[in-house]
Amino acid sequence: MATRDIYTTAFDEDVQTTATDCPDCGGSVRTTNCETICEDCGRILEETQIDRGPNWGRSDEQGSNRRTGAPLTPTRHDRGLSTEIGYKRDANGNTLSSRKRRHLNRLRREQSRARWQSKAERNLAYGLSEIRRIVASLGLAQSIRNQACSLFRTAQSEQLCRGRSLEAVAAASVYATSRCNGLGRSRAEVTACARCDQQRLTTAYNAMNVELELPTQPIAATDRIPRLATELEVPDHVRRRALKLAQQARERGLTIGCRPSGVAAGCLYLAAQRVGLCLSQQRIAGIAGTSPNTLRSRRDDLLEIDT
Repeated sequence: MATRDIYTTAFDEDVQTTATDCPDCGGSVRTTNCETICEDCGRILEETQIDRGPNWGRSDEQGSNRRTGAPLTPTRHDRGLSTEIGYKRDANGNTLSSRKRRHLNRLRREQSRARWQSKAERNLAYGLSEIRRIVASLGLAQSIRNQACSLFRTAQSEQLCRGRSLEAVAAASVYATSRCNGLGRSRAEVTACARCDQQRLTTAYNAMNVELELPTQPIAATDRIPRLATELEVPDHVRRRALKLAQQARERGLTIGCRPSGVAAGCLYLAAQRVGLCLSQQRIAGIAGTSPNTLRSRRDDLLEIDT
């Protein structure tokens, strides 16, 4: 049987066929990979849009019918396009022989030598690995990790890594991403998980904030209260009362010129006092990163609106 007898009505997606059967004007009809249209009157007779996306369906039998690899990721210097060479088992889970393992060891060694095309690419790989480590230590979401890695790429392309340590730029990327997303992560928290001090983090963050024009917002006390309340293990009604106090203090202008950590500590301390919950000033100040004197000063200011 000839091939044309099998595929009588099909067409290749890159081949255009022509017919002369327009029902309106009798003009020539052109069929492409998207639609069938009359060249004279412009009538669309049939739409045959081809789905060029990946096939994610699974078969009823064993295995998967996926015809694509892993998605691109900004957390790798090559966006995840490099090949990963296994160690003791193949793709089907079978144990490799000793000869095959020695061969893979040689291939892995050569791949590691040719992994980076330049020193800048090597620095990018190190910076992204540092970001993944910091994000994992802080317990942040995967979206924050991806945004921080993209920000590090932008900072490197803008030559902001010159004269600064890669650890500081990586930590500043995580801190800046947290600021842009409204997360209550302080510089001390990020520095505790990073491999640089707080001064270097601040210097790198200030440079990124000015040169890249980051959409950061001022830190509010309401951003610090949820984390502080979680570490103090206070009830939910105390947390809500403290958030209400912080919002009222901001509307009255009592937070102008005050550190958000001190205001958050004062709101939680006053809210706990109102419900009869005993909390130590030293404990609250230590967790909030402020002093007991500052906590009492903010508490006295809040007494004006919580009467």
